Amino acid sequence: MKVFSALILAVATIVAASFIGDGLTDLRTGDRYVTVKGLAEREVKADLALWPLHFVASGTTLEQAREEARTSREAILAFIEDHGIDARKVELQRLNVNDTAADPYSSGDAEQRFIINQTLMVRSTEIEQIRDTAQAVGELLDAGVVLSSNYGPSGPIYLFNRLNEIKPEMIAEATAAARDSAEQFAHDANARIGTLRRANQGVFEIRARDQAAGTSEEQQPIKTVRVVTTIEYYLD
Repeated sequence: MKVFSALILAVATIVAASFIGDGLTDLRTGDRYVTVKGLAEREVKADLALWPLHFVASGTTLEQAREEARTSREAILAFIEDHGIDARKVELQRLNVNDTAADPYSSGDAEQRFIINQTLMVRSTEIEQIRDTAQAVGELLDAGVVLSSNYGPSGPIYLFNRLNEIKPEMIAEATAAARDSAEQFAHDANARIGTLRRANQGVFEIRARDQAAGTSEEQQPIKTVRVVTTIEYYLD
């Protein structure tokens, strides 16, 4: 009886050791993985242009300032239409009237008492048309319009709004690039790519195509969309 009990105990010990050994093997295998990154870039063209035209008018009386503002506003609208832009795409965004005599910090001897700041916003999907027209903005100065940059950008800003349309393809490109890197790593390590352990899509970035000092992405109609995915694969 003692011999039989000892035999059962020995068999149980061997089976338990086998299970423990398999578990350690799986654990070691599970710890073997590679982290890779995949990059996808695409050059895109802006699909919306916003051009805020800020101008200033002044006068010793409110009527004089209003008349100068009206003249400047009409000159801007004429300039816009002369360059083929529909004036109906122009909206009034800001109108500010300042009476310098009401300013407690004013010396009271200002030559122009009333100052009117106004912004006309041009909104268009005709990117090249806006870009070409902005190059001729000097015509407004010749017409006596006093432009100002105190209330925002002095030129057009270009936006790309179709990011969701290209996201799936770019994610697929970045994922494929990451897979290629993982396979190359596995080949060099005499291993094989296993199942997916973890994936991070990454953040889409819209950058200026030309990385120049002092130039922002919004100032350039041609942009670069970029995404980097991070993926972990088990190694067999």
